[in-house]
Amino acid sequence: MSEYPSESVHLTSTHRPFDTRVFQKECKTLAREGIQVTLVVPHEEDQVHENVQIRAIPKPATGKERLKKTTRDVYKAALKENKKAIFHFHDSELLPHMLLLKLRGRRVIYDAHEDTPRQIKYQHWIPDKLKGPVTLFMRVLESLAGRFFDRIIVAEPIIASNFKRDNTTLLHNYPILAEFEPCHAIPYESRPMHIGFAGGISEVRGIKEVVKAMGLLNAVPNARLIMAGAFYPDALKTEVEHYDGWQRVDFKGWVGRAEVQQILGNARVGVITRHPIERHLTAMPTKLFEYMAAGLPVVASDLPTIRPIVETHRCGLLVDPLDPVDIARALSYLLEHPEEAKEMGDRGFQAVRDHFSWDVEQRKLLNLYRDLEA
Repeated sequence: MSEYPSESVHLTSTHRPFDTRVFQKECKTLAREGIQVTLVVPHEEDQVHENVQIRAIPKPATGKERLKKTTRDVYKAALKENKKAIFHFHDSELLPHMLLLKLRGRRVIYDAHEDTPRQIKYQHWIPDKLKGPVTLFMRVLESLAGRFFDRIIVAEPIIASNFKRDNTTLLHNYPILAEFEPCHAIPYESRPMHIGFAGGISEVRGIKEVVKAMGLLNAVPNARLIMAGAFYPDALKTEVEHYDGWQRVDFKGWVGRAEVQQILGNARVGVITRHPIERHLTAMPTKLFEYMAAGLPVVASDLPTIRPIVETHRCGLLVDPLDPVDIARALSYLLEHPEEAKEMGDRGFQAVRDHFSWDVEQRKLLNLYRDLEA
């Protein structure tokens, strides 16, 4: 008899089918242990990928359709799965339906990726007059989740404060080390003067200041910012395209994991300059560890969660994320001092290998599933 449950059904209304945390880390980890894993997700068609059954539901055309229809489609799909499976969901907007699923006798895990109640104030699509009531509603839902669901998984320590301690597991979103092996193929000294910027692109993630900083790199005329991700909102791209520094930007749009690896494997620096807003003061950015896993020195915001990592492991330079001149100064220094920059990158990689990789975190996930079967 297996020490793990025989089936795990992952449920999401917002993530892509091959999302890094949901699919690449959690689903594949469970499938490798012989658990039958199903992922219910908005997608074009059913398929089996790397031993995970993808159960497609219709993709929503708008955010309103997702909240009204897609969440209901996820719930209906869950009801069709084996009642004895572990139902593991990844979006706070599914909380009402998943409470119903729990009332129908299913074993349910809530995987809280974000601190939803605290982030509502930053959602521009929610009218200001509704943000208070919506925040209260989400706090009530998460309180019920902590009481009724079988387990809670949180991606950040701050999120754990929303739930009961005895049923909550902190599962850091650290990188899969093997995924970044291709990034080390090109010798550091042979790389072009590229700066990597990958992930969501928004004002609070510092895109304005970074592009402005690129326009100040007079001492490194061949430096280029290689940027991959999606602008949010779309109008932000139109604004930053008018900055002088945009002439030094190669914008790739949203790309797959393999192309992200290629970008980082050709870069000399990774930049992560999030603004000091409330949610960034407590969140540990996954992108920081991905740059470190790729062996890149980082230019990073001097924030409470980032500072201890960069200072302890001496893997980059801290900057004021609101100051393009400070960012440009740090970028210029690393590009003009390649030996020192490489040593920083090597130390960052060593730190990820020893402390901050999914290889460590996956044991927590498997132990949690083992406990549910006991």
